[in-house]
Amino acid sequence: MYLIFDTETTGLPKRWNAPVTDVDNWPRCVQLAWQLHDEMGNLLEQHDYLIKPEGYDIPYDAEQIHGISTQLAEKEGIPLTEALELFNAALGKTRFVVGQNVGFDINITGAEYHRAGVETALLNLPVLDTCTEDTAQLCQIPGGRGGKFKLPTLTELHEHLFQEPFSEAHNAAADVEATSRCFFELIRRKSFTAQELQVEPDYFSRFIEANPDKIELLGLKHRNLKEASAALQSEEEVTEPEISREEIKANLESLEDVPFVHLHNHSQFSVLQSTIKIKDLVAITAKQKMPAVALTDHANMMGAFHFVKEVKAHNAGIKTRKEKAEEAGEEFDEQPILPILGCEFFVCEDHLNKNQKDYGFQMVFLAKNKNGYHNLAKMASLAYTDGFYYVPRIDRKIVEQFKDDLIVLTGNLYGEIASKILNTGEKQAEEALLWWQSMFGDDLYVELMRHEQEDENRANPVLLSMARKMGIKVVATNNTYYCKKEDAEAHDILLCVKDGEKQATPIGRGRGYRYGLPNQEYYFKSSEEMKALFKDIPEAILNVQEVVSKIEPFDLAREVLLPQFEIPQEFRVEEDETDDGKRGENAYLRHITYEGARERYDEITPEIEERIDFELKTIENSGYPGYFLIVEDFIREARNMGVSVGPGRGSAAGSVVAYCLKITNIDPLKYNLLFERFLNPDRVSMPDIDIDFDDEGRGKVMDYVIQKYGANQVAQIITYGTMAAKSSIRDTARVLDLPLPDADRIAKLIPTMGKLGKIFQVPEEELRKKFRSDDLDKVHQLLNISEGDDLEAQTVNMARVLEGSLRNTGIHACGVIITPDDITNFVPVAT
Repeated sequence: MYLIFDTETTGLPKRWNAPVTDVDNWPRCVQLAWQLHDEMGNLLEQHDYLIKPEGYDIPYDAEQIHGISTQLAEKEGIPLTEALELFNAALGKTRFVVGQNVGFDINITGAEYHRAGVETALLNLPVLDTCTEDTAQLCQIPGGRGGKFKLPTLTELHEHLFQEPFSEAHNAAADVEATSRCFFELIRRKSFTAQELQVEPDYFSRFIEANPDKIELLGLKHRNLKEASAALQSEEEVTEPEISREEIKANLESLEDVPFVHLHNHSQFSVLQSTIKIKDLVAITAKQKMPAVALTDHANMMGAFHFVKEVKAHNAGIKTRKEKAEEAGEEFDEQPILPILGCEFFVCEDHLNKNQKDYGFQMVFLAKNKNGYHNLAKMASLAYTDGFYYVPRIDRKIVEQFKDDLIVLTGNLYGEIASKILNTGEKQAEEALLWWQSMFGDDLYVELMRHEQEDENRANPVLLSMARKMGIKVVATNNTYYCKKEDAEAHDILLCVKDGEKQATPIGRGRGYRYGLPNQEYYFKSSEEMKALFKDIPEAILNVQEVVSKIEPFDLAREVLLPQFEIPQEFRVEEDETDDGKRGENAYLRHITYEGARERYDEITPEIEERIDFELKTIENSGYPGYFLIVEDFIREARNMGVSVGPGRGSAAGSVVAYCLKITNIDPLKYNLLFERFLNPDRVSMPDIDIDFDDEGRGKVMDYVIQKYGANQVAQIITYGTMAAKSSIRDTARVLDLPLPDADRIAKLIPTMGKLGKIFQVPEEELRKKFRSDDLDKVHQLLNISEGDDLEAQTVNMARVLEGSLRNTGIHACGVIITPDDITNFVPVAT
């Protein structure tokens, strides 16, 4: 006999290879259905039970799949132990357990037996699965791992075997009927062997004789569980009193003078996920007359310095613009902007565990002050250096270690609280919220978003209820990925570029679908739009100002820091230890300079001595003697290791000190080279020495520097690759499926080194000044294409938005940073 069964559950496990005894890993069974057939395929019995939830809720996302709501299961379900005993009775009659990808259902049911403390034969019975490499070979659907065919879903297998779709998927009873049909058809086609079925060779001829034609569905009636849940919900729904027009009007009036601030914004440093450039983020904040704005890129702080610098430049220009406006008799109402530095981290279970794919939950952290920024930098660095596995990740231990001076927002639907409400259960969501509250107290805020999505509409009332119950304040945010609503399509194209997809591929999960945002509401909304969205929850707008009031302004620009260079004991000066002076370094630099001078020159003439003393005095006044000591040290070591070192280039060739230290090999006195081009006594600045090492030897020098100063104090400099004009055309064309010859033709219309931003919306007179006649003709063709309404015009216009977007990060071929202490004490690092 064959027992064919299926389950519906509260979700998916974290680890697919976990034992059934790991009950925290395996989701709960909410529907258990089975059919018992004899060896000829005749139906002997069939059962279908909903399971009454005990101590858990059925999450929204799971309900969306199978249609079984918590209310329906509570009303019509039977106790778990009763269902397990009935299933045990059926197991006692069968030789085989059969199913589609049945290993999952065995683990789900096995975990339930373990929870209930009920003995079962389920885990010991032989298994027959309709989802195997054999059925993959039969269906031959591309897209499997390692170049193989993918394992077919029940729908795909059913359609292959019977040339008709199966649309009742995700109702366990309907799935069992379809699986039975597929299973017996596979027997009829001899896809299973006699050994697998434990039968005599004549079994197949007897089976075919009993079933000469294709196996048909039994024709059982299956209830639409989604409709049943919806009907029950409408019956039980308690209509809350709608907020009156008068209340809404009063709320909007109370919010009229309340400034709004966006606390959840992504820039192009969320690589290939946002079209917002830092300059544009600051500009639109100023245009909307918002007093502050936050930057919360995904798991990195790459944009932090650029962001603060851009805001600082905007604020510095206010005075000038105000004076010009007053002279012109115009009104001026610009105000300074407060930059809020933040980061949206992926908080997983264990950031060091790279045996399982765990993206974690997306939680937003904001720095209250400079110390908070340094804690963000620490966490971002650890996310890359220790926690990177598909994405940069941290965990709760890291959060606990670096939580000081940080504000936490609960994030979007991928945040821990909202995600658990929708995917795991409200009880687990509340437990998670309690943990975050225990860590951050009044610096924790529940984030409410309204992007006109059904899942948000489901999560928000629960989030609001939990927040009020636990005394946590709520804030209104918009998950911003592009500046204007009309940029939504360009942003969608950017996501396609990231994933190598075509825009025509539908948005969704699974094979044949692609990632994309569900609508066009993820733009930088005005204060009026945000207030209108939250007119029924005015405190969500008011509390934003409380968050902003906790932020202390700070600057990230600082004096140049040099690592401590170890000088010989006889040159050390005690006063340097107390006042951070450079007496010892200056003395040692003088010593080795004159030692080198005696090697370089046959005789140190008064002229040479005067020049050396002048340069040493200038270096002393600049405060950077350590710079010369560090450079001399690793260049000397490079030569000792046999690495080829260039003779020197640039303004450093004008320094006699550099020549005496053998940093350069050109005598500036011989060629009358000026030291002042290198270091000007009247304008103190950081010295800049260009050094060339041979390609093969450069790594040896790097290793020496790392060994001398420590791996935690040495890093290479990051580089950013952006979409140039031609590449933005080609990337956009590929996503929109514009033929390659057409894409190349359009890209070639862009003049060499030309930019789309400097071609469009530029007066004709300026274009004539900027481009030669042959290039001008191409520019006119490009402008004409953009004014059309076909695919070529769409390609050009979307590429204009994407031009300049950050496409990738890399490592500078030569640039290296050495810091006085652990580098993450000063800047965040990435890998």
